[in-house]
Amino acid sequence: MLKPKAIFDKVTDIKISFLKENNIKAVILDVDNTLIDLDRRPLENSEKWVDELKKANIKICIASNSCKKGKVSNVAKQLDVPFIYFSTKPFKRGLKKAQKLLDEKAESIAEIGDQLFTDVLGANRMKMFSILTIPISPEKNIISIIKRKLEKIVLKKYKVEK
Repeated sequence: MLKPKAIFDKVTDIKISFLKENNIKAVILDVDNTLIDLDRRPLENSEKWVDELKKANIKICIASNSCKKGKVSNVAKQLDVPFIYFSTKPFKRGLKKAQKLLDEKAESIAEIGDQLFTDVLGANRMKMFSILTIPISPEKNIISIIKRKLEKIVLKKYKVEK
């Protein structure tokens, strides 16, 4: 349940050809440390990447665990995509809402994010295509630092480097 189907350094490294080869028709994107860094600076070329997905008819939705609606809304507005905040990943509630917005079968959706215990686990529980990205910036609080160390242990078990 914790093994991602794919790992990329950053979302902008995910090519449309890779998504098409894996029959992906829609993507659900995380925000914190996936689309923006911990200081809320956007990932370089993320707008261009999202525009390329749109041109390729790949649907996009944001699902963030952040309870800061304004922050998530700003990112979504900048990318011109729908969003769900406080999505409670790895629970299914928020991902089901995103799936309904995207109007696609779970198997045709890739959930992309930087956390194993939320993004990957949530995607795998929903039978979506899980893609793990490397966090944009290093964690600052002790809980997140511990969580990242646990992620490395789990990935090592699966013989997956991150």
